[in-house]
Amino acid sequence: MASAAEERPARVSGIDKIERRRIALAESALKTLGELGYARTSLREIANNSEFTHGVVHYYFRDKIDLISYCVRYYKTKCARRYDEVVETATTGDELVSGFLARMTQTLVEETPMHKLWYDLRAQSMFEDQLRPDVEAIDELLEEMIWRILTRYAELTRTKPSVDAPTAYALIDGLFEQAVVGYAANPEKVPALLSDRLLQILPKLIA
Repeated sequence: MASAAEERPARVSGIDKIERRRIALAESALKTLGELGYARTSLREIANNSEFTHGVVHYYFRDKIDLISYCVRYYKTKCARRYDEVVETATTGDELVSGFLARMTQTLVEETPMHKLWYDLRAQSMFEDQLRPDVEAIDELLEEMIWRILTRYAELTRTKPSVDAPTAYALIDGLFEQAVVGYAANPEKVPALLSDRLLQILPKLIA
C-alpha cells in the first residue's frame, strides 16, 4: 500500500493537468471574448471559434461567467506583472516613468480587445453578483501594481506619495480606460495622448 507521501505527487500532477487545460481553454477563448464582449459570448460560441468542443469547454467551466471570470483573471494577473521589470531595473525617476509609459501604451495598442473585455466585465459585475468577487480581486491586484510603481517612483525621486493607493489607481486606471474607449476611433493619436496625460498627472501624485 502506497504511503501518503507517495500518493501526493499523483494528486498534484492531476491538479496541474486540469489547470493546464483550463489555461489552454482560457487562451483559446480570450480572442473570441475580446472581439464579442461579455453579453454576446456564449460557451458554444467560444467552442465554435476554438479547437475545443462545447462539451469539453463545459466540462472545465460550469457556465459562461465561470469561464469569462477565469479568462480575465488569468490575463490580468499577467498584466499586473508586466511592469515588474521596469520597477526593478529603473535607477532614476525619469527612467521609471519612461519604461512605465512605454509598457502601458504598448499594451493599449497590442491588447485593446482584452482591456475592453475587462472593463465590460467590471461594469457587468454591478449587476451579476457571481462576477463581483473576481472583479474585486483583479481590481486589488491592479491597484497593488500601480502602488508599486508609484512608491518606487517616489523612492527614486526622494519624495513621498501625496495620495493613497486607491486614489492613485483610480486616477491612472481612469485615464487608461478612457484611452481604451477612444483608441478604436483614433488609434494614431490616443497612445500619445495617454502618455501626455500620464506625464501630467504622475508628478502630482508625489510630494
